[in-house]
Amino acid sequence: MFWKFDLNNTSHIDQLLDREGVTLRELMEEEDVLQECKAQNRKLLLFLSKDHCMQELVTLITEEPPADLEEKTRFKFPNIACELLTSDVALINDKLGGDESLLEKLYHFLEQEPPLNPLLASFFSKTIGNLIARKTDQVISFLRKKHNFISLVLNHIDASAMMDLLLRLISCVEPAPLRMEVLNWLNEERLIQRLTELMHTGRDEERQSNASQTLCDIIRLSRDQANQLSEVTEPDPLLAVLESQENVAELLKNMFEGERTEASVVNGTQVLLTLLESRRSGAILTTVGVLEQPLGSARLHVARLVASLLQTCDLSICQEICRLNTMDLLLDLFFKYSWNNFLHLQVELCVASILNHSAHLFQHCRLVQRILDAWEENDKNQAEGGRRRGNMGHLTRIANTVVQNLEKGLAHSQMNDLIKELPEDCRGRWESFVGETLRETNRRNTVDLVSTHNLHSSSEDDDMESPFPNDLSIQQAFSDYQIQQMTANFVDQFGFNDEEFSEHDENINAAFDRIAEINFNIDANAAAFEACCKERIQQFDDCEEEEDIWDEKEINYATQIKSRSRYSTWMICLRKYNLLWTASFGDTEVSSSSSWGGPPQEGGEGPQDTSWSSFTEFQPFSG
Repeated sequence: MFWKFDLNNTSHIDQLLDREGVTLRELMEEEDVLQECKAQNRKLLLFLSKDHCMQELVTLITEEPPADLEEKTRFKFPNIACELLTSDVALINDKLGGDESLLEKLYHFLEQEPPLNPLLASFFSKTIGNLIARKTDQVISFLRKKHNFISLVLNHIDASAMMDLLLRLISCVEPAPLRMEVLNWLNEERLIQRLTELMHTGRDEERQSNASQTLCDIIRLSRDQANQLSEVTEPDPLLAVLESQENVAELLKNMFEGERTEASVVNGTQVLLTLLESRRSGAILTTVGVLEQPLGSARLHVARLVASLLQTCDLSICQEICRLNTMDLLLDLFFKYSWNNFLHLQVELCVASILNHSAHLFQHCRLVQRILDAWEENDKNQAEGGRRRGNMGHLTRIANTVVQNLEKGLAHSQMNDLIKELPEDCRGRWESFVGETLRETNRRNTVDLVSTHNLHSSSEDDDMESPFPNDLSIQQAFSDYQIQQMTANFVDQFGFNDEEFSEHDENINAAFDRIAEINFNIDANAAAFEACCKERIQQFDDCEEEEDIWDEKEINYATQIKSRSRYSTWMICLRKYNLLWTASFGDTEVSSSSSWGGPPQEGGEGPQDTSWSSFTEFQPFSG
């Protein structure tokens, strides 16, 4: 199926714009005018940004439409005009925010007598709010010149759109220094005191309610922004006034002075409850306690950048980072944020890279002392019933890196000289730490890798020394874990497919549960059988000398594989020589013929091969 497209067809709006004398109203009648505007239709934007079009758009959102129009179409064009003015198109924003005559026309809307038309008030608030966010400097400068701006806004506070405008002034101004200027300006205009005054019992209930809601929103916004903007050191002046004793006393006075009304008590109480809400001090509750000040994404990314720079192995980069004392700051963060493993990894990489080239960490960062102090503090914390700190694993690896570089690093001579220059008590603590504490920690960490395997055999001989060397890798430990005694689920582990046993409904595990009851009677060529087994096992042992397979000896990866292969060797021997065998389970006997001329089964016509390899002839064991 092919869709038909007329790729040369232009939009109807373009056709209208090509026509001489087209009007703004004609364009606004088009359904896709807003879509074309947001799509940056250049021809349309140039038309809309003309002076007479911008003036008409502002007029539509600030003046009442004719009353004789149908209600459903009366605010159609004002609504479209507002959407065009707030479509977040740079050309329109620049024109509206940069033309003072347009701003004056907008401002004139506030100079009307109350009440304002709620729809027009929302159009006005949305347009001014968009300019506050997009053309901040120009609009704030314009409004600050209007000495009656706050008075006019509060005069229309019965319109909820005016509340939104005040909150945009408080929350949408960036950057932070300019925001602080706006807050100081609003404080100089006594915004909080004037809102509190509107809570007086003699005021209109709608004005009281909106003033109360505005104060509550200012409290929450100010507290949230104080927590989020950590770089702001100057306190929020509006919040300071709201929380002051004088303002609270004034609020209570306005609630109860004169004729008491239910609305006044309810609205005033809402403000008091908001003031008493638990403050968010910036601490974050985590699974390991309260984090007073988060590390933050910025500092973590800087740590990653430093680690990446050091891993280039460029000596000049290493020297510059040392000169800037960057590592001292990173180590401070490493020990302060003891549960941030993302940071710990980056610091560990940095330490390893620095130690490869320089003894800076010993000279200027007190690395040895930091390791000892942190370790002893963690031991003390655990002895008192506390948790092991989250950076101890990385600290162990850092300590091992230090030891390795002291032994054979490029700067090991200088590092050892610096160790000798340490105070005697510190040097003694370090030597004891390396020789005892760190060595024991490394031994325990190595043993833990194979603890699952050792758990199975420890109950039989608790005094046996672990056969695994201290430098056993994780891969070897996992391989060792797979070497286990045959259990009831051996068939599932050995590698047979379920389809091979699909003919039988009985549980195959039942036979292996009774494996100890089997009595094997080998009737023929026992010597040949033994020779075959010995030959096969000798091949897998891969050595010339005969050895006792049960002797205790060091196990390596190769011998582990051979151990797992011995069961397969016995199976091969049985398959090759088709030994006559009988397995007895109570009154049941299962027999197979011998390839060396044994008698055929009853009812058979000759010798049949029913060796181990023919599982289709294998009958299930019965109880």
